[in-house]
Amino acid sequence: MFSMILLFVLSGCGKAREAFSLDQRNTDISEELNFDHSMELSYAREFAVDYYEKDYALITISDGSQYLVIPEGETEPSDLSEEIVVLQKPVENIYLVASAVMDMFVSLDSLDSIRFSGLQENGWYIEDARKAMQSEDILYAGKYSAPDYEKIREEGCDLAIENTMIYHTPEVQEQLEKFGIPVLVDYSSYEENPLGRTEWVKLYGLLTGHEKEAEEAFASEKEAFETVSDSEQTGKTVAFFYITANGEANVRRPEDYLSKMIEMAGGEYVIQDTGDEDSTSSTITMQMEEFYAQAKDADYIIYNSTIDGEIRTIEELLGKSQLLKNFKAVQEENVYCTTKNLYQSTMELGTIIRDIHGMLHDNEEDLTYIYKLE
Repeated sequence: MFSMILLFVLSGCGKAREAFSLDQRNTDISEELNFDHSMELSYAREFAVDYYEKDYALITISDGSQYLVIPEGETEPSDLSEEIVVLQKPVENIYLVASAVMDMFVSLDSLDSIRFSGLQENGWYIEDARKAMQSEDILYAGKYSAPDYEKIREEGCDLAIENTMIYHTPEVQEQLEKFGIPVLVDYSSYEENPLGRTEWVKLYGLLTGHEKEAEEAFASEKEAFETVSDSEQTGKTVAFFYITANGEANVRRPEDYLSKMIEMAGGEYVIQDTGDEDSTSSTITMQMEEFYAQAKDADYIIYNSTIDGEIRTIEELLGKSQLLKNFKAVQEENVYCTTKNLYQSTMELGTIIRDIHGMLHDNEEDLTYIYKLE
C-alpha cells in the first residue's frame, strides 16, 4: 500500500487532492511481475515510472493514480489491484484535452496516436496540430466539460488525457470511465522546476512507444537551458503582463513557472508577493495604479500576447494604456512581446529561457518566442 500523507493539496482548479510521497510508492504490485529499474528523471517530481521484466511499466502520478502499461503480446497480471488502471500497448485514439501536452506528441512524431482534441482547429497555435485537424486526422470531440461521448465511443478511445480542469466537472471523468475509457490527469503544471514540465515528454514517450525520441527531445531542451543556467544574475528587472479588457494588468505570480524562468535566465521578476497565499491561480489581476507602482522602473517589459493577440509597436502597447508611457522600459525602448504559441510550446521551455537570457544581454538575434517592439 501507499504510505499516505495526511495532507490535502489544492489542485489548480481548487479541488483538494490527497497527496502522498512518490518516493514511498509501492512497486511490489504483483507476484507475476519482477521489478527491474525506475526511470531516471532530472527535474520532474510529479510522476514516476517503474519498469518490470518483459517491458511492463508502472506509471505513478502525484495524485496517487497508477497505470500499468502492458506491452503488446503480454497480458494483465491476475493478481493486479483494481485501483491500478491497465493500458494495453499500443495506446491509440487518444482524446487529448490537456493542450500543453500536444507539443510533446509533436516532438515525438506521434500525432497519429491522437484521434480527438479538446480544442478546435482555430485554438491551436501548433502548426502540426492545426494541419492534423484540417485533414481530419484529429477530430474535435468537445472541451473538457462537454465531450462528445457518442463520437468518442463510435471511433474507440484508449485513453483520455486531461488537465486538472477536469475536477471542475468530476461527472465527466466518471462518465468516461463508465464507458471504459481510462482517464489520466496531467500534473505537469505542478512541477516546481519549469524543465520538469518538459520532462513529462518521457511519460508520453512510454505510452506511445517513442521512449528514444522522448529522451532526445528532452535532452535538447535540457542542453538549451544549461547553456544559460550557470550565468550570473544580471540585476536587471522584468515585468511580464497583459492589459485586460477592463484596463487592468494581468501578471504572473512570483512563484509561477514563467516568473521562475525569468530568474533562471538571469533576471529579476518585479511583481512582489501580494500575500494571497491561498489562491491557486497562476496570475494576479491588478489595478493599473498598483501595477505602475511595482513595475514602472522595470528594465524590461514582456507583453503577453497569448490572450489578445500579438502587437508589433510600442504605440500599439500605449494604445492599451497611456500610463505605460511613463515606464522606464518604454522610455528606453526595452519592450518585448511573446509569440501567441508560447503557452502551447511545452517542449521549448529551455529555448524560452534562453530567449529571455538573450533579451537581458541585449542580444536580439535568434530569439524564437519573444521579439522586440518597434
